[in-house]
Parts: sequence; C-alpha cells; structure tokens
Amino acid sequence: MLVRQVTCDLNGTKAHARKSSFYGVSAAILGWTLEAYEYFVVVFIVDTLGREFRVSKSAIIMTFVATLAMRPVGALLFGTIADRYGRRKPLLGLAAYFVVIAFLSGAAPNYVTFLALRALYGIGMGGFWGVGASLALETAPDRWRGILSGFIQAGYPLGYLLAAIMARLILPVWGWRPMCWAGIAPTIVTMLLIYKSEESQAWDHRRTPNLGGIFHELWGHRRSFVYVVIALTLMVGLSHGTQDLYPDFLKTARGVNSNLAAEVAMIYSVGAILGSICAGQGSEFLERRKTIIWALALCVLAIPAWAFGKTLIVLAAGAFFMQVGVSGAWGVIPAHLVELAPNAVRALFGGLSYQVGVLLGSPAGSIEYSLKNRCGYGGALAIFESVTITALVIVFWLGPENKGRRFSGDD
Repeated sequence: MLVRQVTCDLNGTKAHARKSSFYGVSAAILGWTLEAYEYFVVVFIVDTLGREFRVSKSAIIMTFVATLAMRPVGALLFGTIADRYGRRKPLLGLAAYFVVIAFLSGAAPNYVTFLALRALYGIGMGGFWGVGASLALETAPDRWRGILSGFIQAGYPLGYLLAAIMARLILPVWGWRPMCWAGIAPTIVTMLLIYKSEESQAWDHRRTPNLGGIFHELWGHRRSFVYVVIALTLMVGLSHGTQDLYPDFLKTARGVNSNLAAEVAMIYSVGAILGSICAGQGSEFLERRKTIIWALALCVLAIPAWAFGKTLIVLAAGAFFMQVGVSGAWGVIPAHLVELAPNAVRALFGGLSYQVGVLLGSPAGSIEYSLKNRCGYGGALAIFESVTITALVIVFWLGPENKGRRFSGDD
C-alpha cells in the first residue's frame, strides 16, 4: 500500500510539473511572439509613419535603433530582479508594461512621442527574453531543451509573420494605429499563462542572497560573457540585416507594391519558423555550434536569389531559404546560451549578453541603408551579410560547447 501511495504521489507530482512546464513554455513562446510583433509592426509602416509624422524614412528607421538600443537596460533591470526574486513576477510585470506601451504607441500624436515610446518599449522587450527563456528551459525536461529552444525562438519570426498579415489586412482598412493595438488582447492571455505557471526549481536551488552576489558572480564569468556578446552582436547583424529593410528593398529596388511585399514577408516568415524549430531539434543530435554553422551555410547559398533576384518568385524563394538559415541559427541560441550561462545568474547573463549584442548590432539596418548609395540596395545587403556570416562561422567554430548541461549542478 505504501509503495502504491508513493507511486501515485510521484505520478501526480510529475503530472503537475508537466502542466506547470507547459504554462511556462507557452508563456515564453507567446510573449516573445507578441514582443516581436510589436517591434516588426514598424517595419511594414515606415512609409506610412513618415507621411503621418512628416519626417523622412531615415527618421522612422531610427526608431528601430532606439528600441534595440534600450533593450540592454531592460535585460539588466529585469534579469537582476529575476535572479534575485524569481522568474514569474518579473514576467507578469513585463506583460503589463507591454500592454501600456502598445496602447500608447498606437495613440502617439507626433514623431517625438512615438520615438520615446519605442525606446521605452525596448526596455520591456529586452527584459522579456532572458527571463522567459530561463523559466521555460529550466522547467522543461533536458531532452526537450533543443526543440523548445527552437519553438521559443520561432516566436520571433512568428511575430514578423503576424505583423505582415496585419499589414495586409488591417493597414489598408483601418490604418497603422490598430496594428499597434492588435497585440494587447493576446498579451492578457500571456499574463494568465504566467500566473498559472510555477516558479523554476533551478532558481530555487541556486538563489543568490543579494544583489552584490549576483554582480560578483557575473564578473567572475566575464570572459564567457564577452564571448557571448560578440557572437550575439553578429547574430543581430544576421537577423536584423536580413529582415528590417527587406520589405523596403522589395518596394524601392524591385518595384513591388506594399501588398505583395507583405505577402513575400509572410512566405519567408514561414521559412523562418520552420528553420528555427528544425534546427532547434537538430541541435539535440549535433552539437549546438555545428547546427548553427550548417544553418549559416544555407544563408550563404540563398544570398544570390535573396539580394539579386529579378523576378518576384526568385526573390521570394531566396528570402524563404535565407530566413530558414537565419532563424535556424537563432533557433539553437536559447538552449546554447542558457547552457553556457552560470546557474546563479542565468537570467541576467543570458538576457544581458543577448541585449548588449542587440545594442551593438542595432546599427545594422542603418549601415546597410547607407551602403546602398554606393553599392546598390541588393549589393549593400549582400556585402553586409557576407561579412557577417563569415565572422559568425569563425566565432562559433572556435567557441565553447556545453550541450546537455544539468541546470541544478555546480558551475
């Protein structure tokens, strides 16, 4: 009887743990999707916002930089809170913050206000990834880490896809403001998922007693931190260099109208989602770094059609395979990063290194846009990404690997 009772209790505990893990993972995926959606909305309304606020396209592109540049602030603030007080409460606060900023962004009366709100939005966006990925991957079984890494990172291109769909359906009928508000209701669902999840036991096991201890631990792993920042800076150049300006490239350099540009974006966003999930799972069989390098090789093969295609079909195919490779590389990053991070400061190490990389890589779009006057739009895209991919292969080839690491063990 005692053995049966213990078995029943264990089975019940495991079922409860699986349910809590489901809520945590779902919240991380949905939340990151909505964060990405709100960022990428602006990609599809650059011309519209320029006319609305009577500023140049370059000024609107600067709002991308403002958002990306403020993300390290959010990572530092919320990563520290998450390593000190747990993952759930900061995530709930971030979701509520997102609702407020999304509403105000859609109501912005002028460019200065909109620019300020996009910078404030960057704080929330920067905080969510590190804390959400930590909660999801710490509560999930080790054998699911690769596939869940892919699903979490797939939220980013899924947000891009949703922004493209809204640009096709909402923008022509109701304008740009409702596009900013469209993510508010799903964010409330995200808040409910976070509320129903449980705190990460890995955090409970290695909780650091004070803020000084957190920063001392981070300083003790400064070499690993610098390596990860370099890798992620280049990864940001890879992703934002292939995504942010591509709709404008299609419209400006290839004469594609706004509706068709949005439809092409939908196509390559599907490729990005597939690439992220497949590469994430593939990294369970290969090393994390090798999987990333194979994904980068696909990006190289896609460059001619992606940047120099003359027909819409060739451009769409090139963009599809480019994003399979780009998001394939990114799909491994959440698992790879949390495995490299110290246990005691996982949320801060992962989130801050990611967002410092975002800060350093944030000028990617502006650099590409400035190069187009000398090299042509397609040439600027191809040259920038060729250099970025080459550097990434070198960095990951020489970098560390910690696949399968147990989160509950000592550093």
